[in-house]
Amino acid sequence: MTEHKKSSFWDRTLRNLIGAWDKIASDTGAPLEIIVSPDLNEDDRLHLIEHMQACLDARGGEVSARKRAAALGHAYLSLNEEGRKKFLLVLTSEFGTDHAEIDVSVSELSKAEDGEARFMAEQKLRKALKAPRVHLLTQFNALPEGVKFLVDMREELILWAKQDPLLRGLESDLKALLTGWFDVGFLELKQITWQAPASLLEKLFVYEAVHEIKGWDDLKNRLASDRCCFAFFHPRMPEEPLIFVWVALVNGIADNVQVLLDQDAPLGDPEAADSAIFYSISNAQAGLSGINFGNFLIKRVVESLSKELPKIKNFATLSPLPGFRRWLDKRLLDGQFDLLTAEQDEAIMTLAVKSTPEAALNELLSRADWTKDEAVSEALREPLIRLCAYYLLKEKHASGTALDSVAHFHLNNGARVEQLNWQADMSERGVEQSGGVMLNYLYDPKTIDSNHESYRNGEEVNASSRVKNLLKT
Repeated sequence: MTEHKKSSFWDRTLRNLIGAWDKIASDTGAPLEIIVSPDLNEDDRLHLIEHMQACLDARGGEVSARKRAAALGHAYLSLNEEGRKKFLLVLTSEFGTDHAEIDVSVSELSKAEDGEARFMAEQKLRKALKAPRVHLLTQFNALPEGVKFLVDMREELILWAKQDPLLRGLESDLKALLTGWFDVGFLELKQITWQAPASLLEKLFVYEAVHEIKGWDDLKNRLASDRCCFAFFHPRMPEEPLIFVWVALVNGIADNVQVLLDQDAPLGDPEAADSAIFYSISNAQAGLSGINFGNFLIKRVVESLSKELPKIKNFATLSPLPGFRRWLDKRLLDGQFDLLTAEQDEAIMTLAVKSTPEAALNELLSRADWTKDEAVSEALREPLIRLCAYYLLKEKHASGTALDSVAHFHLNNGARVEQLNWQADMSERGVEQSGGVMLNYLYDPKTIDSNHESYRNGEEVNASSRVKNLLKT
């Protein structure tokens, strides 16, 4: 989808939201409106504080509170970026916790001498620790699209909180609120088909983060009878996917994503398929970052497909290695490179001008057309596959988790590293990220839980013998 189409999509969504809140603010009596300048000047700021306090005081009852919340949300949406930051800083500075009250509560708790006194002190401390702004944010839950409004607010807030420490408390409060609302027990798994409303299908264009959807024909192909799309939805955001996964129903474990996405390929028979290939998974709501339900999505889809299509025996991914080239470039730059066999060193040095293996490898990979040069491509095949195996099985963060973000996601979900595939994604992005290499992670329903536990315990990465053998000299 072009940037123009994306912009039009978001503009239409915003107009619908504002229209719904306008109706609430004007229903049941005189309209309620907060007029503010786009950048929220000082006079507007004082007026905003007064209105926020009225929301917290619940003046006029529940209907009035709902109208005030709608007017407050409308005002926020009318602001430019500077104004929205100021709005959030008002929430932070004027409606945060009272530090003095917390200190008093902590002191009373430390002095409590019996069970009753301790209970009362703990209750008082809990109340002191809950910032008034949390109650204010909660009021948006009752509005149409109010939860989506808060999710989008946090998307901006995540970035701004990194730049301004004053906003970190508000971001933390909002994350805690959304974490409770988006517990996996509240989520609904749905299959998205070509018959879904156009407004929902359009969102797949916008949210797809792995393999760009190039048009309606491409989307229709991805939703054909031998292809599936599953997503999690929340009851308060019924038309907004939270996270979605694309699945290809094929025979054998797929090793090339261009083949899976080929619109001219013959239609397969899902009833005869023995493998379900998860070839793309995308988080659709950046405002829910850090709230993990992707692992539950894959497990739920495995359960659903197992019941619907009992002939499917293999559940695997065809996944990118987004951090591989970044890691490799750093290793080559550091000059600490002794990871290839003598035969592999010789193969790449024969085709390069440079005199060391790391310099030769860097030179060949720096050539703009190396993927089209058959001799260079063949010389790089075994070295890059071996380096990918090393990167996946050996390179970890200090915490013990996989260095690659996608590897961490699947290993933490209970998958195992199954197979590395050469020239599996020859798109510009695929070559840039991993030299075109992709990876199959295998989800065996019988071992998902034990694999998850071993990974969380910091044990050796679970991998097939064929991948482990790649590191043997």
